[in-house]
Amino acid sequence: MTTVCHRPEGLEQLEAQTNFTKRELQVLYRGFKNECPSGVVNEETFKQIYAQFFPHGDASTYAHYLFNAFDTAQNGSVKFEDFVMALSILLRGTVHEKLRWTFNLYDINKDGYINKEEMMDIVKAIYDMMGKYTYPVLKEDAPRQHVEVFFQKMDKNKDGVVTLDEFIESCQEDDNIMRSLQLFENVM
Repeated sequence: MTTVCHRPEGLEQLEAQTNFTKRELQVLYRGFKNECPSGVVNEETFKQIYAQFFPHGDASTYAHYLFNAFDTAQNGSVKFEDFVMALSILLRGTVHEKLRWTFNLYDINKDGYINKEEMMDIVKAIYDMMGKYTYPVLKEDAPRQHVEVFFQKMDKNKDGVVTLDEFIESCQEDDNIMRSLQLFENVM
C-alpha cells in the first residue's frame, strides 16, 4: 500500500502569497511535515495535535471549528498551503484581515452572519477547551452572559445577527481586542 504525499507547489509561490520569508516557510514546512508526514492533515489528526495545548479541557469542538476555518476548500483536509495562508493572516496580516478571518471562524454555517446560536456554540467550545481549571470558577450561565455582552457590543442595528461590517467596526472600537490582535505579531 502506498501513501500519497502532498507537496506544496513551491516555496517561491507561497512566499509571494504570504507574509513569510522563504526561510520561515522552510521552518514551518519542516514542522508541518514532522506532525503530518503525508503533507495533509485531516480533522482527527488536527484535533489530536490541538488537544495537546489544552490538557485540562476538551478542545475537540473548538478544534472542529478551527479546522473548518483552516479548510478553506471545505474538503476535509488541510494542506500546508492552507495552514500557512491562515498563519500568515493570523500572525502578520492587517487588522482587517485578522478580523475577517476571525469572523469566518465564528460564522459556523458560513451564511455571512454570526447569530446567537453560533456564538453560543463558539463560547461553549472555548469554555470546554479551557477546562475545569479556569479561574475564577465559572457559573453555569457564564456562556450565555458572554454571548449577550458580545451581541450588545457588536449588533449595532439590533437585528439579532452580527455582520462582518458590524464585527469589524465593533472590534476596532475595542482597545482590548485591538491589543489582542497584536499579541502574536513577533512570534517568528
